[in-house]
Parts: sequence; structure tokens; C-alpha cells
Amino acid sequence: MNGDTEAVLAANRAFYEAFEARDLDAMSVVWEHTDRATCTHPGWTTLRGWGQVAASWYALFQAAQRLQFILTDERVDVAGDVAWVSLNENILGVEAGATVAAVNVFVRDDDGGPHRGEWRMVVHHASVVTDSSPTIQ
Repeated sequence: MNGDTEAVLAANRAFYEAFEARDLDAMSVVWEHTDRATCTHPGWTTLRGWGQVAASWYALFQAAQRLQFILTDERVDVAGDVAWVSLNENILGVEAGATVAAVNVFVRDDDGGPHRGEWRMVVHHASVVTDSSPTIQ
């Protein structure tokens, strides 16, 4: 693995750590705070802009159920200052579990601030995998 791949994986893991901890401050650090921030939670319509995305995390973190993520089939691709991670989120909750297919897109921070060069999430898209989902070999 090269340095960018490792850095993107670290940013991706920071996203899931913030999610498990229900830590809005940590989630805020992971994301880019622009109008291009886009998030599609399973079963939700697409949210656009950091304000809507942040509000969704606030709402999700108010729920009583804590979630644990076991990440599998992680694949990282880096193309210049853009990278994406495709993976399966195997989610364990108090009542049940589920598998969610996800794609997380990151961009290299170039705002000139203290985080210049760090990877920030700009897109999270997640869809529940159903028993009837086709399997392509």
C-alpha cells in the first residue's frame, strides 16, 4: 500500500469510529464542509450540502440504538486528489444486524488551512443488501 491509500483507509476508519461512538465532533472532522458534501443513508433521500449532512448525523446520533460496524471487502482507489472506498458494512445492533453496501468518496483538503493535504469525506452512499440482491460471480 502506498501513503495515499493508507491515509484514505485511515480517514475511512475514522468515519466509522465516529459513527460507532456517535461523536458529532469527530464526524465533523471527517467531512468536507461544503455544498458538494452528499450523503445517502439507507432508505433516505439524498442530502446535499454540509448543513443537511450534519443535521442527519445529529438526528441519527439521537437514536437509542448503538451500532457496531464490521467492515469487509474494502477496496480503495486513488486518482490524484480524489479517492473512494467501496465496502460492505456488516452492522450489528441490539435488535438485529444488516449488511449495507457503501461507497465513500474522499477529496484531499486544499483550503490552505491546518488540515491541508488531509483526506475529507465528500460523499457517503449506503444501500441495504437484501436477500434477493443478485450475486454476480
